[in-house]
Amino acid sequence: MIAPERIPPHAPEVGRARRLLGDYHVTGLFWYRFHKWAVSTLPAWTLWPITITFTTFFFFTIFKIRRAIASNLEKVMGPCGFFERQRRIYATMWTFGWCLSERYERLTTDRPFHLSLEAIEHWNAVESSDFGFVMVTAHLGMYEVSSMLPTPNGPRHVHLVREPEVDPRAQEFIRQSVRSVEGSHYTMHFQSDDPLQGMIFLDALRRREIVAMQGDRPRTGSRTVDATLFGRPIALPSGPAVLARTAGAPLLPVFALRDGRRRCHVVFGPPITVPHTADRNADLTWAMDRVAAEIERAVRAAPHQWFVFRELWPETTPIKR
Repeated sequence: MIAPERIPPHAPEVGRARRLLGDYHVTGLFWYRFHKWAVSTLPAWTLWPITITFTTFFFFTIFKIRRAIASNLEKVMGPCGFFERQRRIYATMWTFGWCLSERYERLTTDRPFHLSLEAIEHWNAVESSDFGFVMVTAHLGMYEVSSMLPTPNGPRHVHLVREPEVDPRAQEFIRQSVRSVEGSHYTMHFQSDDPLQGMIFLDALRRREIVAMQGDRPRTGSRTVDATLFGRPIALPSGPAVLARTAGAPLLPVFALRDGRRRCHVVFGPPITVPHTADRNADLTWAMDRVAAEIERAVRAAPHQWFVFRELWPETTPIKR
C-alpha cells in the first residue's frame, strides 16, 4: 500500500478502512478484478442488477467518499437539504459505476458503442497543424474515452498519461488491461519522477503525435499552479502547460460525457495557446486558469459525472452524511 504522504492529493481518503479491508476496500485490487471479470464474462443485461447492488452497497459503506461528493457538488449546484444531498451522492455513484463498467466493456468485449462529437472545429484547428498537441481532460464522465478517441481525420499516435493508482498492484492490473488495445496508435504511461519521461512526450509532440493528460489532479510532489474553480482556489498540475509551452504546442480541452447505455458525446473546447513571455510562472498560471474554466463549464453540464472523491474545499462545519 502507498504511504499516506505518497497518496495523490485529490485521491480518496482511505484511512483505517483501507488498512482493515486491504484488497477488499473500494480502492483495492479485488474490485478491479471482479469488475473486469463480470463485464467480460456475464451477459450484458446482468450489469443492471450488478450496478444497482454495488452502488447501493457502497452508498451505505464509504462515508468519507460520500461526504466528499456532497461537499464538492455543493460548490457546483448550491446548498440543498438532506434528501437532495443523498440523491446527489447516489446519482454520482450510480454514474461512476456505469462509467467503470463501460470502460471494461470497451477493453474486453465487442459490444457496440456510440460516440458523437461536439465542436469538432476545435479539433480540426489543431489537427491540421504541423505539430502535435496536448489533449487535456479531467476526471469527468468517461474520461478515458476522451484520451483514447479515434482520431477523426486518420490515425495519429496517442500517448495516454495516467496518474498512479493508490494500489501499485491495481496500477499494474490497469496496465495489463489496457495493453490489449495498445498497438500502433496508443501507448500508455503512468506519471513518474523519471526526468526522461518529459523528453519522451516532447519528442512525441515534435513528431506530430498527441499527448493526452489529466488537467485536474496534481501528482504527489509535482509542481502546481494556482487556479480558480467554482470561485474557489485550487492547485492544478502545471505539467500540461509546461509541456505545451516547451513544445510550442496547443492545449486542447476534451471531455467525454456519458449519455446513456454505451453512449457518450465528446466535447472539444477552444484550443489554448500557452504564452511564452519572460514570466514563465505567469504563462503557466494563465494557461491552467483557461483549462480550469473549461473544466468548470463541463462539470456544470454534467455535475453527477464529476468523479473527485476527496473534499477539495473542506468546510469548518462538516456536511452531514
